[in-house]
Amino acid sequence: MQELAALIDRKVLSEAFFSREHVARHQLDSFNHFLTYNLQKVVEEQRVIDTDIEMRGKGNTPVWVELGRVEVKKPLVREADGSQGELFPSEARLRNLTYAAPIQLDLTLVQGDERQEVVTATIGQLPIMVGSMSCNLYGMSDAERTSHGEDPLDPGGYFIVNGTERVLMTLEDLASNKIMTEYTERYNERIYVAKVFSQYRGYRALVVVERNRKNLLEVSFPSVAGHLRFVDLMRALGMVSDHEIVNAVSTDEDILTFMMQNLEESECENVEGGVMYVGKKLAPNQTRDYQRKRAEFVIDNYLLPHLNYLMPPHLKEGDEGYREAVEGVRLAKGHFLGRMAEACFDLVLDKRRIDDKDHYSNKRLKLAGDLMEDLFRISLNRLTRDIKYQLERASMRHRDLSIGTAVRADVLTERLLHPLATGNWVGGRTGVSQLLDRVDHMSVLSHLRRVISPLSRSQPHFEARDLHPTQWGRICPSETPEGPNCGLVKNFAQMVEISRGVDDEEEVARLLYSLGVERIGGEIR
Repeated sequence: MQELAALIDRKVLSEAFFSREHVARHQLDSFNHFLTYNLQKVVEEQRVIDTDIEMRGKGNTPVWVELGRVEVKKPLVREADGSQGELFPSEARLRNLTYAAPIQLDLTLVQGDERQEVVTATIGQLPIMVGSMSCNLYGMSDAERTSHGEDPLDPGGYFIVNGTERVLMTLEDLASNKIMTEYTERYNERIYVAKVFSQYRGYRALVVVERNRKNLLEVSFPSVAGHLRFVDLMRALGMVSDHEIVNAVSTDEDILTFMMQNLEESECENVEGGVMYVGKKLAPNQTRDYQRKRAEFVIDNYLLPHLNYLMPPHLKEGDEGYREAVEGVRLAKGHFLGRMAEACFDLVLDKRRIDDKDHYSNKRLKLAGDLMEDLFRISLNRLTRDIKYQLERASMRHRDLSIGTAVRADVLTERLLHPLATGNWVGGRTGVSQLLDRVDHMSVLSHLRRVISPLSRSQPHFEARDLHPTQWGRICPSETPEGPNCGLVKNFAQMVEISRGVDDEEEVARLLYSLGVERIGGEIR
């Protein structure tokens, strides 16, 4: 072993690592992944722009727009005389320009059975990260970079907006779609809680299952004021029999005693009763039909939305198999709530400990690509609403409908550039985009590898500011500012590597099924 240790010199290892991967590689890889996969994924989430136009004289046939392939070109500069040319970072800095490339999207206008030809429109300008695969410097040698006024040792990994260099901070947040347990003090009583941050397509919902003083389970989630009884919500999700509800939670004898108390307190006996119970909570003093529709809408959209990926994307309301698919997703949500209830009872029975929020396995990092994906999703949504408005206005004025005139590229461009220029990101976060620190080369590298926490600077989060053992090898223990930001602003360790999550969840599901995992109501079990 000593001979092996002598052979593996740390200096040799470091030289080998940094000659292959440089310090801003995590930012570049994240942005490249956004360009290659996530940009198209966001477009496919939208898929169709519905309009309220009905073509007169053609049986009132509906009109909609289908979105197709999206592509990002290389950065361009448009001169005053209308000519276009390649834009390089050095020119963007000197002329106070934004280093951005046009985004082209295939759009098809459909009027009933009649489909117009596919139109490839420029929908806006996407700010390009210096050194990424869409950058004009990508793949150049050191001599070529020097000829274009660039430092060959410049790591890239930042944007240029109106001539200023902006870097996106890596955000540290709690892991989504993962059950976490804790207890809180209320009315001098200890309340045991299991919660999950359910995230789907940029929307993040906090779902909480807690045991109150009477050993009864209560559930709360967005758009519901107060709490819902656990058993009655399970019935609304399609679990009719007591046996089915108990099995979804646990077969443990101790937990069975708690569940019997919950079953006795239940006031609903079937699915219809459970749905109406939720509906009366959501829309009191409304008609039964409205209460039912409201309850189904809230359950399908706001309760554990991350399980909506089980819904086939091509199915629409009224299609064959749509109702069965919805029931399968609701049953999966019921089983997930059962897992949360089991975690809550295990905490009561001392069969598990509370989850450590500061443990790094319970954290996830949002890099530049993830932040740009969130921003592009909101911006594309704004653009689709504008296209819908432009088409409807043209129809009201009895003009011919045309995709080319309906797309206003400034709408998307402005929505993308403003957060980068100000740092005010979607979701109400501030300080996400910062002016790159160019004091010296080391400060540039430090800034590109900085990690910021969403916790407030003014509140005394003592545990969050402490050095946690799981940060070893991941976070530098000494490079953190003094004062109120201490422990909340961190930097990556020198040789850290950031792993990436799985993109295709269905591929994971297929792998699990091949190992003998059974499917219960659309859920992986």
